[in-house]
Amino acid sequence: MSAPADRVAELRRLVREANHAYYVLDAPTVDDAVYDDWMRELEALEGRHPELRDPDSPTQRVGGAPAAGFAEVTHREPMLSLANARGPQELVDWYRRARNVLEQEGLADRDVRFVVEPKIDGLAVSLTYEHGRFVRGATRGDGVTGEDVTHNLRTIKAIPLELRTPGGQAPPPVVEVRGEVYLPLAAFAEFNATRAAAGQPTFANPRNAAAGSLRQLDPRATAERPLSIWCYALGYREGVDVACQRETLEWLREAGFRVNPLISVEPDLDAAQEACARWEARRGGVDYDIDGAVVKIDAFDLQRRLGAVGRAPRWAVAYKFAPTTATTTLRDIRVNVGRTGALIPYAVLDPVFVGGVTVRQATLHNHEDVARKDLRVGDRVVVQRAGDVIPQVVAPMVQERTGDEVPFAMPERCPVCGTPLVQPEGEVVIRCPNRSCPAQILQTIIHFASRGAMDIEGLGEKTVVKLFEAGLVRDVADIYRLAAEPIAALEGYGEIAAANLVRGVEASKSQPWPRVLYGLGIRHVGEVTAVAIANVAPSLDALLAAGPEDLALADGVGPVVASAIAEYLAVDENRATLERLRAAGLMMAMEVAAPAADGPLNGVTVVVTGGLDALSRDEAKRAIAAAGGKSTDSVSKKTGFVVAGRDPGSKLAKAESLGVPVLDEAAFLRVLAGDDPPPVVRA
Repeated sequence: MSAPADRVAELRRLVREANHAYYVLDAPTVDDAVYDDWMRELEALEGRHPELRDPDSPTQRVGGAPAAGFAEVTHREPMLSLANARGPQELVDWYRRARNVLEQEGLADRDVRFVVEPKIDGLAVSLTYEHGRFVRGATRGDGVTGEDVTHNLRTIKAIPLELRTPGGQAPPPVVEVRGEVYLPLAAFAEFNATRAAAGQPTFANPRNAAAGSLRQLDPRATAERPLSIWCYALGYREGVDVACQRETLEWLREAGFRVNPLISVEPDLDAAQEACARWEARRGGVDYDIDGAVVKIDAFDLQRRLGAVGRAPRWAVAYKFAPTTATTTLRDIRVNVGRTGALIPYAVLDPVFVGGVTVRQATLHNHEDVARKDLRVGDRVVVQRAGDVIPQVVAPMVQERTGDEVPFAMPERCPVCGTPLVQPEGEVVIRCPNRSCPAQILQTIIHFASRGAMDIEGLGEKTVVKLFEAGLVRDVADIYRLAAEPIAALEGYGEIAAANLVRGVEASKSQPWPRVLYGLGIRHVGEVTAVAIANVAPSLDALLAAGPEDLALADGVGPVVASAIAEYLAVDENRATLERLRAAGLMMAMEVAAPAADGPLNGVTVVVTGGLDALSRDEAKRAIAAAGGKSTDSVSKKTGFVVAGRDPGSKLAKAESLGVPVLDEAAFLRVLAGDDPPPVVRA
């Protein structure tokens, strides 16, 4: 080989390895600048030496010339569609029918395992490799015949152009890989917003966006869209020996394909049903749209005996969830004032059923988000709700505009107290600067009584509003002056309810000092930050005496947070409220526990997201600290691992994108007990 040829081969290898780490494993291995340098050098070498150009080179992923149309491709093995099961009983019915067939085949004594996979709401494709090289890609079409979209699929960096062959093995002569091309949710929202701002039609959901992107006649247009893929099956193959779905998934991983790490193998149908329920709970915490879970009988010999009914296999079924996107009319845009004075716009919608509930309102985040999406009152809009995530308006359907839609403008004065609004330098949020604004006071009281703070039983949002409007509470300290008689006089209350509320208030006095700190509603002070502050200021007196420099010593507390606390303490009314809380008998001090000298989590940073069965959130954090670890609320590359409970939310998706290990509750408890090591390399 010549020197240029050697360097080209080396650069292609480096770029392919970097692409695999970034797009398939979600674990980048090189800086973007280094990667860009490799690509520029490779492009330059291929430009100077045309004889070294190769269609499988990473430089060719930008796409070729536009096509006149798509040729038809006949699948060597049909791409079957799945029958649906809506709810646990239909899942049981599906397996009963499959079991009856197995009994007729004389296989009644066989143990049956199941593989449970997410049903990605994207576009099914077939990828054909010959002697390790990607030669053809096609859509599912009608299951027998699809469209040749090879050039477009080549632009998706998560799809390997060459198979990885561990141990120097020869690649298989032919193998057809099945997968689902999709558009990540964050990319979908940004993509729709960009189109709306440009006056272009928007897509109703991520699936339509993915399908539209993959069916572009110009591959260069496809290359500009951040498509990805999950691979989950093999079709026609020669030289690939796998006996079950579990082995198939492992082969796909080793060959360089992107396989969902949360796919599970379950020992029986009950466990498979529980896995489906977990997928439904976590759907709001992953960055891809799923409309169900796929349950497959694992063993291929059983699959062959079961066969298919029409174009639906008997050995697999789609356990369907409620849709997470829908379209409706945006009737109004209104503004809430939060406890820190932030003005948050929200959408008033025509009621629409989405994600299993009827949605009438949706968050709009901030005024810049409204402007970026070009949302107007009267628009038909795409609404998204996944799991328990707050509904949000994704984009307007600009193609349906009539010209009567009205653009939104933020008010110039606080809609509650009339104070002129301000936008602090460097912040997106517009705020009401009036600390005496009734809306801010009300929201602070609601926050103080909430479950994560003082957890006052019976003092929910509606009750706080009633007490506030009746003049019974005007700040958080007033809560501890409440008496049963005036509460009982309120509409909807009686002596028993009033007495229960007073008991709940009294019980809350035993909440620890960090809870009180968190309940005050100081800007930037969340639950974990409150614990860190309490460790350096373990009493009210210590807090009142602390300056910003002292507070900044707290773990995870920087100058911005320290300044916010100092600013709060500089207000006489706030200091008076703290003294009234102390006089009421709240826990305004604590003992600082010495850090564990050594423990199973010594030096490990842990993030807990979602609900746990064995531990409350606070108990989990205390257990982490007792084991020598550090508990934080945000996921980063420095996070040792994430504990994912019920409804884990966006932190699970962040962990997956960064390659941070994820443990379920059972594995977490084993680590706490010292039975298993934490899945990290200690510094």
